[in-house]
Amino acid sequence: MACNPEVLRDIPLFALLDEEESALLASQVDMQSFSPRERIYKVGDPGAAAYVIVSGSVSVFTVDEDQQEVVVDEPGKGEFFGFASMLERTPHQTDAMAITETVCLEVSFDDIAVLLTRKPMAGMDLMTTLGRQLHSTQALVRGRACRNPNNVIEEVETTGERIADHVARFGGSWTFIVTFAVVLSIYSAANILLDRKAWDPYPFILLNLFLSMLAAIQAPVIMMSQNRQDTRDRLRAELDFDVNKRAESEIQGVSRKLGMLDQKMDDIADLLRKSGLQSRPAGE
Repeated sequence: MACNPEVLRDIPLFALLDEEESALLASQVDMQSFSPRERIYKVGDPGAAAYVIVSGSVSVFTVDEDQQEVVVDEPGKGEFFGFASMLERTPHQTDAMAITETVCLEVSFDDIAVLLTRKPMAGMDLMTTLGRQLHSTQALVRGRACRNPNNVIEEVETTGERIADHVARFGGSWTFIVTFAVVLSIYSAANILLDRKAWDPYPFILLNLFLSMLAAIQAPVIMMSQNRQDTRDRLRAELDFDVNKRAESEIQGVSRKLGMLDQKMDDIADLLRKSGLQSRPAGE
């Protein structure tokens, strides 16, 4: 379908073209119409052309390793998609499907070359849009990445925090309890047996001082380790929430598709009933 030059004026990328340039570009590009849920292109199709949306909306998505559909972008009126594959002249890496009744301009590499030759600043608009798509893809990857809370904590932990973890781990073990009991027993027995020559006779005032100092130091160290454990638990809860949120989204998507399939089946059943009534003889 031929393109009307007036259509180009409503698209930001082509809005600065004068009448002659708009007419030239309109004579080169084609307009394509797509019905709702109609696939525009799929992964592996040749990236010979990109698309600029005149009306409607499109979903650009891919399928991850878990065979789950991941929406990469949802461009609307005036926005474009498929330009990366068209510029690189490589197969498409995503699928594109019309969400609603959609009309798009089909733009080839040669069309863009003519546009940039006549309006070099249009390249900045193109680069801006490609940069926005790149950032959205990066944000999507960060959001879907499965992070281990232990690894995240270890990346930012300091030497003091690492020592606090080791102290708390050793202080809460049977090794510490047995060793401490043995040392206290030997210390007490030695001072009792030495009697008058003991350096810390009963009731072991020096030992009580050492124990008080140990408790005063050990308590904040253990609290520091507990705070880090609380941070790790909170991060794990946030990651679990992200996973549950994504699972909920996927379940809703499946339910939506099942609902659409149910509607399609009802439409087919109605069509078959009407066809059966029309094919019956009048006397029946």
